[in-house]
Amino acid sequence: MKPVKELTFEEAFAELEETVQKLEVGQLTLEESLALYERGQALAAHCGQQLEQAELKVQQLTPEGTKIPFES
Repeated sequence: MKPVKELTFEEAFAELEETVQKLEVGQLTLEESLALYERGQALAAHCGQQLEQAELKVQQLTPEGTKIPFES
């Protein structure tokens, strides 16, 4: 398993979706669930950080005064 910081946004998001599905099924031990939850939190933070960076870059590349709607 790759460290979270080395994953692309797409890889991290796909793994996050898979993690959520595994947790929703609920057929894991408590320890496995906690480990998955912890990894999921790291993946979510990584995805959020990458989205923020992308938003900042778009804002920097957009001419001043142009409004770009970003949903939060």
